[in-house]
Amino acid sequence: MTSSPIVTADWLAERLLDPTIKVIEVSSKKGEDAPYTQSHIPGAINFFWKDLCWHDTDREFVTSEKLAERLGAVGISETDRIVLVGEPVQYGTYALWALTMAGHREAYVLDGSRVKWQQDARPMSDVVPEVSPVEYVPQAGDSTMRLGRENVRSHLGDEGRFLLDVRSPEEYSGERVMEIGQFDHGAERGGRIPGAKHLYFREFLNADDTFKSPAELKAKLASVGCVPESLEEVVCYCRLSHRATFAWTVLTHILGHDNIFIYDGSWTEWGSIVGYPVEK
Repeated sequence: MTSSPIVTADWLAERLLDPTIKVIEVSSKKGEDAPYTQSHIPGAINFFWKDLCWHDTDREFVTSEKLAERLGAVGISETDRIVLVGEPVQYGTYALWALTMAGHREAYVLDGSRVKWQQDARPMSDVVPEVSPVEYVPQAGDSTMRLGRENVRSHLGDEGRFLLDVRSPEEYSGERVMEIGQFDHGAERGGRIPGAKHLYFREFLNADDTFKSPAELKAKLASVGCVPESLEEVVCYCRLSHRATFAWTVLTHILGHDNIFIYDGSWTEWGSIVGYPVEK
């Protein structure tokens, strides 16, 4: 057992043969395009991020009942410990957040994800494990850390609320609406939510994709004025909320604050809504 949802490569390596621990690689790419198909942590199964975290049709999160169906189908029960491996790293914290909201009690994220694991020359496999369905009893979830657009808009300018934008500098400035790629898409307008302060999410990371030390993280946040103990709330956002969940994980699970929220619609929603204010 561990009291933190962040586990190290050493911790996982010692427990790879434990049948109560199930490793899920959460991929940004689907099917044969996912790095999982070439190699993965032995015993890991793969989910395209939407297939694990989202509703089948709506832009909504997986329910407790649907999560039970999806995980039970791949041999995972509600009592298993799930270790999430993001590909890239922020997809692990996104799945941690989604599974928390859907009620899985023991969900963890691998510190450093695939990058740290491979840099340490730990074992990798190209064998897709065979799975047998099991019963998964749906659990009560917790979505109290999630905020919607109306809440964000109605509190613009509130003295006690800090808006933290963790997108790239180009996205924050309005130069782009998507961090990378030949095509710049994901919202109708470039810019930021009025009053938001910027701290690129990779400032929380070491070169091997592990989290920086608590002291370093506090200093990074303080450098942009984000001092949660002196604030009522901190609201994190990015483009689709993957990177925002990384900030939420840092602030909630490493630094221990309980006033951290995520605006999950993030810029894909805010930058496309008619009549919502945009700052550049």
